[in-house]
Amino acid sequence: MPPKPAVPPGCPCGLPQSYAECCGRFLEGEQVPVTAEELMRSRYVAYTLRREDYLLRTWHPSTRPGALNLEREGVRWLGLKVLDTAGGKAGDAEGQVGFVARYRVGGFIARRLTETSRFVRENGQWRYLDALEEVT
Repeated sequence: MPPKPAVPPGCPCGLPQSYAECCGRFLEGEQVPVTAEELMRSRYVAYTLRREDYLLRTWHPSTRPGALNLEREGVRWLGLKVLDTAGGKAGDAEGQVGFVARYRVGGFIARRLTETSRFVRENGQWRYLDALEEVT
C-alpha cells in the first residue's frame, strides 16, 4: 500500500490560498462548503490526499458507493481547472460544476478527466450527486 500524500502548503485545488485557508477547513470538519464549487474543489483535494472518509461523507446517499479503495488505485492527481458553474450558490438547491482534472496512473502518461458534476443541497449542506458526462 503506497504512503498517504503529505498535506501540501498550497491548496491542490489550484486557488492561491493555503490548504488550511482553502479546502483544508472543509476536509478537517471546521466548516462546510457554501457553494457547489467549494464542495467540488474540496472533493478533488480529498482525492489527492486519499481522504475516502470525506468523499463518502459528501456523496449523496442515493448514489454513494460502499467504498472507493483509493489506496489501491495508484492514481496521482496533478491539477484541476474549473471550466464553468451553473447554480450551486449559497441559496440554490442544485448546482453543476464543469472541470478538467489531470492525473497519472502508475507513473505513466498523464491523462485528463473532463466532467460536469451535479450537486444538491440538503439540510444546508452540499452533496455530490453524480456526473453528467465523463471523458478520460
